[in-house]
Amino acid sequence: MKQMEVVGVRVEMPSNQPIVLLKETEGDRYLPIWIGAVEATAIAFAQQGVLPARPLTHDLFRDVLEALSVQLRTVNITALREGIFYADLVFSNGVEVSARPSDSIALALRTGATIFASEDVLEEAGVAIPDEQEDEVEKFREFLDTISPEDFGRAG
Repeated sequence: MKQMEVVGVRVEMPSNQPIVLLKETEGDRYLPIWIGAVEATAIAFAQQGVLPARPLTHDLFRDVLEALSVQLRTVNITALREGIFYADLVFSNGVEVSARPSDSIALALRTGATIFASEDVLEEAGVAIPDEQEDEVEKFREFLDTISPEDFGRAG
């Protein structure tokens, strides 16, 4: 398993489909995952530190975990089958729960959990971007600074 960091979310054109982009912490591979608009909003909210007036689903999940004295330790993106990514939530009490990577990432950003991706997933779907091409990634980061959660559709 390779540790990943969340670069951010954006809308892919012309499909108008949101993606979340992860990057190896110790490496040059990026992992794009197509996600839904609601999850894109949840990830963007967490990255931008937006606190909604009422808890959204991922905020509620974080609050329930806290109330139960259980921590989300890691998110493991474990597989890619027929174009669908799979992840596991690993909790402090040893329990593992299967989840969509988009929900898992949104929750990890709210709890401080570490995100990992399996080597198999990275080999199949990872994109290596050498350091000399980092300017493209920097353009992506600049784009992220200008986008708001509302750009992903209704945020409710």
